[in-house]
Amino acid sequence: MPGHHVRFCKSFDGTQIAFTEEGEGPPVVLLPSWLTHLDFQRRSVAWQPWLDVLSSRYRLIRYDPRGCGLSDRNARNLSFDAWVLDLQALVDTLMIERFSLVGICQGGAVALAYAGLSSHRIDRLVLYGTYARGRDRRSDIPMEPEKARVMLQMLELGWGREDHGFMRAFATQFQPEGGLEHLRSWCALQNAATTAKNAVRLTRIMYDIDATSYAARIECPTLVAHPARDAVAPLEEGRLLARLIPGARFLELDTANHFMLPDEPAWHEFTEALHDFLPRTVGKASVYSGLSGREAETLELVSQGLGNAQIAVRLGISEKTVRNHVSAIFSKLGLGSRSEVIVAARQAGFGMDGATT
Repeated sequence: MPGHHVRFCKSFDGTQIAFTEEGEGPPVVLLPSWLTHLDFQRRSVAWQPWLDVLSSRYRLIRYDPRGCGLSDRNARNLSFDAWVLDLQALVDTLMIERFSLVGICQGGAVALAYAGLSSHRIDRLVLYGTYARGRDRRSDIPMEPEKARVMLQMLELGWGREDHGFMRAFATQFQPEGGLEHLRSWCALQNAATTAKNAVRLTRIMYDIDATSYAARIECPTLVAHPARDAVAPLEEGRLLARLIPGARFLELDTANHFMLPDEPAWHEFTEALHDFLPRTVGKASVYSGLSGREAETLELVSQGLGNAQIAVRLGISEKTVRNHVSAIFSKLGLGSRSEVIVAARQAGFGMDGATT
């Protein structure tokens, strides 16, 4: 499995998007806010707990959005639609058949839109501390548009300056219970992530997002988790997402930190819920990695309860060839009976549509 090596993929308009992979297990794509830098994230006291939790059990895929980090800083098309298309380009480049999405802050809105358009490719969707509506679209929440205007002015005046009042206000929003090291880490991330000019452009896009129309189209299992006293994305936005997405589970976390501190009870509550919700290590994608394409198709039908003769008809191959594929699957999965294969495959996400046993 790949380590932490930065690679690049070309998006729809030629923009180069930087990404990296680490860990083993089912693929999980982390959609962060625009304030990222792939290398610096690993040194950030805010991001490190997230990366450790996800890479310890999953094949964690993360990337820098256009306009910041190691991706093209000078992309001409900075827009919400472009962010969604960048995600599409990344998963297509990696040729991932199915994967889970974890969206944080503005990245959650991108995840929401992508899942609404391509639910058939998503195993699980996790939306944390995020929203479907940017600040300029929350006219029903007191002072949100006014806060947006003030924040834009502060971005222009104090971006990346540790000694500036803006930096203190900015860091306090994300981790009001953090210490001096958190303040300094956020300031360093600002300087690494992008320029003040890009920060303003990206923030304007973020504040104008309205992805509510995608929510009702989502068909994959969804967990919406939200800090109870979040100053970055109001709790009402998390509740709205849980209402709009069919069958979504809502988890309210007793914390004021948008990025929770690793020693607070809410973080432990969330990570337990996250691991319970995301696919197990024996997930469908990791099974695919050891099987040929035809073996994976056979496993899908075996897990639906079909016999060899039925599978032969479905795939247009001989029954003997099916038996050979089934024997190869037994060997590669280290299992000795058809019933064991069915149980393991269904736990991994196979056979969920059309199961007959």
